[in-house]
Amino acid sequence: MAVSTKIEKREMRTLTGNEAIAEAMRQVNPDVIAAYPITPSTPVVEKFAKFVADGVVDTELVTTESEHSAMSACVGAAAAGGRVMTATGAVGLAFMFEVIYVASSFRLPIVVAIANRALNAPLNIHGDHSDTMAARDSGWIQLYSENPQECYDNIIQAVKIAEHPKVRTPVMVCFDGFQTSHMIENLYVEPDEVVKRFIGEYKPIYPLLDYEHPVTYGAWDRPDYLMEHKRSQVEGLYAALEVINDVGKEYEKLTGRRYGLIEAYKLEDAELGIVVMSATASTVKDVVNKLREQGVKAGLLRIRAFRPFPASEVAKNLASLKSVAVLDRSWTGGAIGGPLFHEVCSALYNLDTHPKVVNYIYGIGGRDVYPEHIEGVYQDLSKIAKTGRIERLLGYLNLRE
Repeated sequence: MAVSTKIEKREMRTLTGNEAIAEAMRQVNPDVIAAYPITPSTPVVEKFAKFVADGVVDTELVTTESEHSAMSACVGAAAAGGRVMTATGAVGLAFMFEVIYVASSFRLPIVVAIANRALNAPLNIHGDHSDTMAARDSGWIQLYSENPQECYDNIIQAVKIAEHPKVRTPVMVCFDGFQTSHMIENLYVEPDEVVKRFIGEYKPIYPLLDYEHPVTYGAWDRPDYLMEHKRSQVEGLYAALEVINDVGKEYEKLTGRRYGLIEAYKLEDAELGIVVMSATASTVKDVVNKLREQGVKAGLLRIRAFRPFPASEVAKNLASLKSVAVLDRSWTGGAIGGPLFHEVCSALYNLDTHPKVVNYIYGIGGRDVYPEHIEGVYQDLSKIAKTGRIERLLGYLNLRE
């Protein structure tokens, strides 16, 4: 066993989002990490490779020739009975597509850190959610991180969520490329032993290397059974709704930091609300604080778990509002609005009464969104609340038109 770089007490560190994730991975000390570098997630495995080289972890680091091979190696290692992690984003995730469906179908609790980045073309290496939104129906849990502290916290919780016996489903921990992956922030790193106790010892289910109890992976599935197998797979995602909340409560007892499926910010008496994910939530919070000082009843609903989508909690928190704007950092070609907008509208559809809902596309390819853009959204919501009319269902923030 390698010698651990044990931290005796909680420590304040100054880290980027990528470094925070690498630090959490070090504490998890997985059996295998298989990876192929891609911007902006490269520093995650680069930093972890140094931990391997210095002997502070005993992880088997597999450097493959492509992202497809990296996820294939992760699937093989997890099926064999190992605790497995990796990192990627953008076209790297797209290159994994065939195999990410295999990972979820096998119910392998792999954890992947994804620095969100625009998909080609034209070539763009900056942050938006087009990569993980394209994978939203792949059967993976998706957690979205607001800042480097949450990147660190989400990785640790993701291990416990993925491995829960009711879930047994892989997890994507998502964070905005460059905006969070390379942003430096003061954050708390928990003691190594605290993290190890929290995640516990990994107990694989149906490992291939258990020769006394042989199992089959990747068999040909005729029409006779595939539908039943996919129906069974969905149960892991349904179960994750409760498990994500339970793990968040347990994590709060250790750290004082609470995470659930959503974060409701000043929504108790709000009339106008914005729904958003990841780093932009911080900007919206600042605008909400400013508007509250002016007497405007503004609020925010941040979605942390996009998959499974917390429809009932979303409906509960938005039902009493007069108007809501959903901010999507990706678009769905040919559809009416973005993917988060679709989910929010679906969550509200069967309510007897619900707010007027509009959609804004923002931040594509790393485009900046400033507080004045968010203030403009709340001004539009105020008009909708007063008139009861939606003049424009879909808008764009900071777009030259």
